[in-house]
Amino acid sequence: MPITADYIRIADEIVADVRAKKLTPGDKLPSITELAALHKVSPSTVKQVYVRLEALRVIWRHQGKGVFVNDPQLWMREP
Repeated sequence: MPITADYIRIADEIVADVRAKKLTPGDKLPSITELAALHKVSPSTVKQVYVRLEALRVIWRHQGKGVFVNDPQLWMREP
């Protein structure tokens, strides 16, 4: 069984939570520090998660405000 990188696994969990409607468009995601502590990974891993999700337009960042879930209709492709 191949080992999935932590950042891909965490990103996939966030996408799954949006699909399951546990997260809805406009919901604020935890800070990098909070998400790192929650998943027991380094902050740099969470930065990779957010870079990946932002590239797919699953999330958007608002400087000084946080990271938010984007409407799935605006996603670049199926993650």
